Amino acid sequence: MSDLYLEAIEQARVYDVAIETPLELAPKLSSRLNNEILFKREDMQQVFSFKLRGAYNKIAHLSESERACGVICASAGNHAQGVALASHKLGITATIVMPSTTPEIKVGAVRRLGANVILFGDSYSDASIEADRLCKINSMTYIHPYDDPLVIAGQGTIGEELMRQNPGDLDAVFVPIGGGGLIAGIALYLKKHSPNTRIIGVEPVDSAAMHDSIKAGHRITLEQVGIFADGVAVKQVGVHTFELVQRYVDEILLVDTDEICAAIKDIYEDNRTIVEPAGALGVAGMKKYVRKTGVRGQRLAAINSGANMNFDRLRHVSERTEMGEGREALFAVTIPEKPGSFLNFCRIIGNRNITEFNYRISSRTEAHVFTGISIANNEEMELLQQSMEAGGLPTLNLHDNELGKLHIRHLVGGHSPLVQNELLYRFEFPERPGALLEFLTRAAGRWNISLFHYRNHAAAFGRVLAGIEVPPHEREAFDAYLNGLGYPYVDESNNPAYKLFLN
Repeated sequence: MSDLYLEAIEQARVYDVAIETPLELAPKLSSRLNNEILFKREDMQQVFSFKLRGAYNKIAHLSESERACGVICASAGNHAQGVALASHKLGITATIVMPSTTPEIKVGAVRRLGANVILFGDSYSDASIEADRLCKINSMTYIHPYDDPLVIAGQGTIGEELMRQNPGDLDAVFVPIGGGGLIAGIALYLKKHSPNTRIIGVEPVDSAAMHDSIKAGHRITLEQVGIFADGVAVKQVGVHTFELVQRYVDEILLVDTDEICAAIKDIYEDNRTIVEPAGALGVAGMKKYVRKTGVRGQRLAAINSGANMNFDRLRHVSERTEMGEGREALFAVTIPEKPGSFLNFCRIIGNRNITEFNYRISSRTEAHVFTGISIANNEEMELLQQSMEAGGLPTLNLHDNELGKLHIRHLVGGHSPLVQNELLYRFEFPERPGALLEFLTRAAGRWNISLFHYRNHAAAFGRVLAGIEVPPHEREAFDAYLNGLGYPYVDESNNPAYKLFLN
């Protein structure tokens, strides 16, 4: 069977629409990982994904009678665009069934490629059922996104290109896995022509259909899949792909959302391209592999499989990147509720950069602070926690706490019946280590801080909101303190939003 696949790959008709994407050195990541890191740039295809290879190869092999009846598929993403483009190129009518929840930007992209779009249901499963029904009624050809030998062969042309482009042997190739079509095609080709190259698949921990199927020895169906890496959110892998992965893939690694976000940043820093979460899986898995094995001096390639990023998702990616890279520690720290406590806390932190600081008074005896701090590695995070606890500050590490990372950080605050004589100010702090320490040192414990909110947004200055309890007879001294501080500020004590939600 493998010989038939190899022949199909070598005869695949993909270059009518696809380009031979470059295999590029990633110098910054190579230096950091002490290996030669290469990116296979499938994000450079005209639909920003490898998917048009398999779709075109399948459609190009249809008979005249099949072409006359048209093609259909269900997809909310890259496969839809691949089928639409291939059909337009070949003059074939294409119908794409997309969930009604699909963002308009994706619906519009498919329509611009000439396909008929039908919005149906709330999920891919709903759309797939409707596409199957329409396929039978209208005698159309269903273009499966991964479980079809011709689709697999089309994706396998990437393996063929890797052999042409790489001057020496690749030690390992890291491939994203959804339904398995991409890794199946690449793996069977490379194992024939470069048997010593390790083929390593990468899946999200919350969409590990192939990993769990291989472990079980048969195809399993996930009850739920994570949607962050929506390009690989598959509940069940294919019959053909499962068999090929079992035979040719050496290992499957699982990565979490933070690791995916960190990989998106790594790719951006090397080639200024923002890939989608599924497109960064290969790099995320590669980094995990290097950490786990400690390999050095090897030639490692990752398939950057797509760049159809939803713009509104960038906020989440940016928020989680430093956590995935192990460069930010999140703590819940309990400190005494008295003037000077914050100053003592900052002195323990030292010259480290504070990335986030959220606090609202809730007790007259102790304060609970949600804080983020820049670190170099996990060892520094552990030492920092030990230092705070040694200083009498109970500390909870929130590094693996999803509730804390996703929600609690945004909910610290609210009304407090304990507040007395509170003034509210917005400040612009210089974005440098020590700015908060300077703010507190100049205050010298004279006034109690009742609210504090700050989050680093990589600007030239940090935006800070601070509530400070100032008795009326000390207002003149407080004004002098503000003016001597030298930080731009705005008095928000009469802001109606403050009165509604915080005062």
